Amino acid sequence: MSDSMLRTQTPPKNATAALVLGDGSMFWGQGVGAEGSAVGEVCFNTSLTGYQEIMTDPSYAGQIITFTFPHIGNVGANDEDIETAVPAARGCVLRADITESANWRSAGHYDEWLRSHGLCGISGVDTRALTRRIRDLGAPHATICHAADGEFDLPALQAQAANWPGLEGMDLAKEVSCHKAYSWDETKFVFGKGYGKQTNPKFHVVAVDFGAKRNILRCLATLGCRVTVVPASATIEDVLCHEPDGVFLSNGPGDPSATGIYAVPMIKGILDSGLPIFGICLGHQMLALALGATTEKMHHGHRGANHPVKDLGTGKVEITSQNHGFVVNPASLPDDVEMTHVSLFDGTLEGIALRDRPVFSVQHHPEASPGPQDSHYLFDRFIGLMERR
Repeated sequence: MSDSMLRTQTPPKNATAALVLGDGSMFWGQGVGAEGSAVGEVCFNTSLTGYQEIMTDPSYAGQIITFTFPHIGNVGANDEDIETAVPAARGCVLRADITESANWRSAGHYDEWLRSHGLCGISGVDTRALTRRIRDLGAPHATICHAADGEFDLPALQAQAANWPGLEGMDLAKEVSCHKAYSWDETKFVFGKGYGKQTNPKFHVVAVDFGAKRNILRCLATLGCRVTVVPASATIEDVLCHEPDGVFLSNGPGDPSATGIYAVPMIKGILDSGLPIFGICLGHQMLALALGATTEKMHHGHRGANHPVKDLGTGKVEITSQNHGFVVNPASLPDDVEMTHVSLFDGTLEGIALRDRPVFSVQHHPEASPGPQDSHYLFDRFIGLMERR
């Protein structure tokens, strides 16, 4: 057991932060970001880059992110590398102290950025030990606390973690979704130019926002789409009144079965309309539920930018970006749905398609941000379905 993980009620000298698990295990370290505390599920992400995009990914709502890569904060922070305006993650766990930024695009220190969003973190943690704990025993519930004076109410912090209900049965999409429809025309980042604008769209896509990452919307706009984003609570009438050429189901946090209570009827209506549908992450899970399949909680989930996925149609292996703690049960798929992609890490289902309709979805994140772009062709596939209508 690592020295930073101690079953003790006495903080080590100079400790200003603690990660207190529901079972009483404790990781001590130095506080970063804002002072305060937050409770959530502890996960780990293996990406080497993109910590700001990860922290602002709405799919991390309700979670405390452990970064396995030790150099977090070394390129600073800016106002461009974000996936939503208000981060949904509860906090972060780091191996090393945050250093001064060394990047020409940096507009500030990562610690300052965390504080500006009220996010607390802990550094100096043996993240390998914590990651092994998550991998072997599952994602724990924990309270992260940053107290500059080194004073901690450990029984209260442990009780908060132990009593937290967890992500199963929790509908978090409604917390990170937009509240009213809006238009999106920003295109992907181009080195030396920044983000662009789509001024001559060919298609109109309605994107259902379960917690959409901005780079997904940028990918659609870059390929010639005018995008109308609607809330997760949108009805079939709310979607079809925009007269779209296709419908996109976005990523998002929480338990798909909880969000499905209100979203599945809408998705069934889109299926009946015959419109092309493309889903990513939670959108993939929501589509599967609407088709009659089931979902389940994973042991510790997939989070990182190095996950190999096999395209069963071509045999190609794609390195993908992933962030999910729930998965579709392949045994529950109806006969008219085929598996299109599988994870080469653990064999879990990574993609489906309808045999007789222009409908498909994937569990991984082809938009990356951060991560590889091996799966960008899936956006082209969606465009192709709309072209053939």
